[in-house]
Amino acid sequence: MDGNGRWARQRGFPREFGHRNGAATIRTIMTECERIGVEVLTLYSFSLENWRRPDREVAELMRLCCTYCDGEREAMKRRNVRCRVIGRRDGLPPEVLASINAMEETTRECTGSKLCLAINYGGRAELVDACRSLAARAVRGEIDPASIDESEIESSLGTAGLPEPDMLVRTGGELRISNFLLWQISYAEIYVTDALWPDFGVAELHAAVREFARRRRRFGGLDQDEPATDGGHQPHA
Repeated sequence: MDGNGRWARQRGFPREFGHRNGAATIRTIMTECERIGVEVLTLYSFSLENWRRPDREVAELMRLCCTYCDGEREAMKRRNVRCRVIGRRDGLPPEVLASINAMEETTRECTGSKLCLAINYGGRAELVDACRSLAARAVRGEIDPASIDESEIESSLGTAGLPEPDMLVRTGGELRISNFLLWQISYAEIYVTDALWPDFGVAELHAAVREFARRRRRFGGLDQDEPATDGGHQPHA
């Protein structure tokens, strides 16, 4: 969700104004994702690195988190949307923890689309936490270290049980992945738009989906109509 600050600055407002408008965009995009059949929408709401921002901005982001969770959970339950939060919960203010816990609990039995909010999240930290969890299980004798494979790692991530993302959308023209879902996006298609997050509406979402539909996903192999090289060796994508 890049570009909130730039969007506000272009209009002569403080960054917090952009974040408030960005929160409204979440509602629009989530509703449209439900309508067109997107199974899971994961949003990078607050990174571990975002604590470096000015105290005023961090406080506003925490307040918006509470406002969104408290204001949306009943509506999400009515729409059968399940919400899940990934990231390190230690260090979050008590009121934020209460809000995200309440949202998760309220929507726990929902079976429709899923909204995954990454709050106090970092992809490297998620992998560190997964390694620590597996190491602790090995020490307790619950798992043989030699048996650890990709499925064991995946089951130790915050996104356990969710499908891998098909597409990573970067708003604001950003050309980096910014420590987001480092394990999960191994084969995700990357789509970059210059639209700032508060301006990312239904039309922009549809443009991203159309572009995804045009992509040919090889997962390291060849297209079905592409011949193999001599000797049958397939080049890496």
